[in-house]
Amino acid sequence: MDVRYYIDPAAGVPHIYGHGVTEAEVEWVLAGRGEEGPSAGGTRQKIGRTAAGRYLRVVFVPDGGGDGVFVVTAYPVAGRALKAYRRRKRRRGR
Repeated sequence: MDVRYYIDPAAGVPHIYGHGVTEAEVEWVLAGRGEEGPSAGGTRQKIGRTAAGRYLRVVFVPDGGGDGVFVVTAYPVAGRALKAYRRRKRRRGR
């Protein structure tokens, strides 16, 4: 899968760095199991767990004709959002 990242114009680095997320973590979540669905503005989102056990929400736009994605942002999921995700996963497992 070809993964491209939004580059923060002020810093000149991928926007995900501002949230303490690495490219490896994003690619792990995108390739692994998790919950994927629509997001705002025609984007998609995937919530999943990294190899280190952190939960991330990755917001991305799929490439039109290929096997690639453009990652807009990614950030850790915590608090009520994480609790709701875990509850949904438990219910689907039944």
